[in-house]
Amino acid sequence: MASSSTKIGHGLAKALRIRVNERQAQDDALTRGESTFSHGSGDTYVEEEPGAMDWIRELVPEPSFYPRYARNLFPFTKWIMRYNLQWLIGDLVAGITVGCVVVPQGMAYAKLAELPVEYGLYSSFMGVLIYWFFATSKDITIGPVAVMSTIVGNIVLKVQAEHPDIEGHVVASALAIICGSIITFIGLIRCGWIVEFIPLVAISAFMTGSAISIAAGQVPNLMGIKVEGFNTRASTYLVIINTLKYLGHTKLDAAMGLSALTLLYLIRFACTYAAKKNPARAKTFFFISTLRTAFTILLYTGISAGVNIHRRKNPAFSILKTVPRGFKHAAVPTINTDIISYFASELPASVIVLLIEHIAISKSFGRINNYTIDPSQEMVAIGVTNLLGPFLGGYPATGSFSRTAIKSKAGVRTPFAGVITAVVVLLAIYALPAVFFYIPNSSLAAVIIHAVGDLITPPNTVYQFWRVSPLEVIIFFAGVLVTIFSSIENGIYTTICVSVAVLLFRVVKANGHFVGRVKIHSVVGDHLIDEKDTQNVGPPGKDQQRNIFLPLDHNDGSNPSVAPEQPYPGIFIYRFSEGFNYPNANHYTDYLTNYIFTHTRRTNPDSWPRPGDRPWNNPGPRAGKSEPDQSHLPTLKAIVLDFSAVNNVDVTSVQNLIDVRNQLDRYAAPNVVQWHIACINNRWTKRALAAGGFGYPTLPTHEYSRWKPIFSVSEIGGTTSAAAEAEKATNKALRRSSFAHTDIEQADGPTARALEKDAINIEEHGHYSPDGSDMNKVLTSSKAYKKVTPVHGLNRPLFHIDLTAALQAAIANVEAQYGSQASSPSDPKRGVGTQSDSESDDVTKLK
Repeated sequence: MASSSTKIGHGLAKALRIRVNERQAQDDALTRGESTFSHGSGDTYVEEEPGAMDWIRELVPEPSFYPRYARNLFPFTKWIMRYNLQWLIGDLVAGITVGCVVVPQGMAYAKLAELPVEYGLYSSFMGVLIYWFFATSKDITIGPVAVMSTIVGNIVLKVQAEHPDIEGHVVASALAIICGSIITFIGLIRCGWIVEFIPLVAISAFMTGSAISIAAGQVPNLMGIKVEGFNTRASTYLVIINTLKYLGHTKLDAAMGLSALTLLYLIRFACTYAAKKNPARAKTFFFISTLRTAFTILLYTGISAGVNIHRRKNPAFSILKTVPRGFKHAAVPTINTDIISYFASELPASVIVLLIEHIAISKSFGRINNYTIDPSQEMVAIGVTNLLGPFLGGYPATGSFSRTAIKSKAGVRTPFAGVITAVVVLLAIYALPAVFFYIPNSSLAAVIIHAVGDLITPPNTVYQFWRVSPLEVIIFFAGVLVTIFSSIENGIYTTICVSVAVLLFRVVKANGHFVGRVKIHSVVGDHLIDEKDTQNVGPPGKDQQRNIFLPLDHNDGSNPSVAPEQPYPGIFIYRFSEGFNYPNANHYTDYLTNYIFTHTRRTNPDSWPRPGDRPWNNPGPRAGKSEPDQSHLPTLKAIVLDFSAVNNVDVTSVQNLIDVRNQLDRYAAPNVVQWHIACINNRWTKRALAAGGFGYPTLPTHEYSRWKPIFSVSEIGGTTSAAAEAEKATNKALRRSSFAHTDIEQADGPTARALEKDAINIEEHGHYSPDGSDMNKVLTSSKAYKKVTPVHGLNRPLFHIDLTAALQAAIANVEAQYGSQASSPSDPKRGVGTQSDSESDDVTKLK
């Protein structure tokens, strides 16, 4: 008895004239064929369509999700209780090593952000201290980075030019809070997948263009060029031109900068060369190379102190001067709508930079070190770091490529190494400000140029991009050029927008293919595999030839000399190459109909007896000329759609198929075209297609007696099935045969003759027969007792498990409907779908 809610729903549907049970009669006509599978030999399976509640249940998390979600917010709880001394040693080495690098880099990057150098130390401290609570990557080091610092610097200069009363660190802190809030929200709702819309080529272009831009902007500082009106943050090409123009204004700073840059590269080259020559000490040379930044800064700080110790007020070259000890700028950040409005236009670029740098680096090192990161959780880590950092004076921070690489190679074992790095930075903040006074600015510029040089994509990598996808290399250079001739922000937008546009173009212009049958064989060495070649290629006696379906146009690169056969006259197999949704639905079906019109003829050529009956777009031949002869072409009978590349459909795509079906039915009138669909991967796709009238035969009710449903079935029972029992009996007989062959020579008289008879019987039939009868007949007859069930529902007979099953059903029903005249004389072959005698026997047994 129907429930009250069902009755109310049906009542409303009736009042609104919604035909809820429109196809119920047809379903009954189809599934009344339960006689197809007798209850003694098979089970009936009717596939239920998913409903609205199923959709809701898929969206609503299970009760176990919430505690798991809460624990996943703090991944350190999964490993902290197993922390041990060996892990601690690895983390100590990596943490101290990174700490020695992050201190000079943090100060250098703060100058890029147009902030006092101590803000770089504050950001470095908070980044490494907070991240380990939320980390799913052991290698990542969060802190100030060159690209983000440059963007922050641009924003600070812009705001200060319009509002001189607002300090730079106020703007930087507010930017960090807003970016952190956005990224934390994205991470908490577990939408980390959005970064997948940013392709690798866009990231590479962004990193390369930014590195060139940053390096070019630091050359004037390296050379000590300070000329009024020379904006080192202008477009990169202008900075390069002006640097060459004012090269004559070089000062003594160039000696400290150029020599420091040369020393950095010399140490790295020497260590790399020495590690190759002496692999046993490669680890030692690695640490020496890693500490080159700290060593260079200390060396040039000592030189600067020796030169300027008696001229602190008028140094010989530009130095950092006073760096306050401790967290002097710790305070609650100032955030209001006015400040946010000042940098709102740069907010998208800032969020994108924070995300793509961190996620790209963490994924890369996760693959290198054989673990998987959670992008959503990494977003939580970045977001919380940028939310809390400004309270101690930090500005926007994210994952650093150079420091992450150093940390990974230093042998880090867990994210706890960040705490060690934080201790090193904390010591620097409180113990070394007096030393920082003498650091040359040009040496810091050398550190920046040396660091960003590793971000430039090597030519060999660009060449590999070209080998994979030439179009994306054009996108790469477009992003780099826009960054150089415009700005980093515009370069980011360019690469992402062009990449998305290319993706949409590929989706819209997705090309389907008509496929044909090809019979293939496997080859071992120089001969074909057949029934005798059973080792490593299949079970004994299994036929090694099989049918596949290749595009008729060989667009997949298959051998053009292999000619796929049209499966059957008037039956066409169409394969979608990508998804089937509203952007590409029309493109797919236009090609489908054009191809069919070209390769078939109308079923009724006399359907336009008078010229006025013709449609306006098909006026026919000119006066005095006759219609072209198309008698050699078949009429359209059935279409098989390969949905293996389709996961979801929508209203537009299904309606497009309905329109094409109606169009082709008019073309094939008075007959109708049968639509068979194979390899559907989603039950919601089945529901959508069934709602559009697909999955059912398009026949009047009185024609169902001629309808021949063909279903794919599978045996029930697993290890207890008839096939398993037969295999067990065969194995038992073969084991017994080994004893028979062993004892024949030792036995005599009747015993030896009986054993020899059994051995011959086994060799001829593959089974042991104790009473001299052929066990093979017994096993063959056991097929009648197998219990089978359909793989797909009986109520959707035109949805098939694969192309072979779809083609079998299409051909069987074409021949049942049209008779033997369906095959053209020029193509006597019945194709892959034709049932062999054994197949017909099996179907008969199952009825």
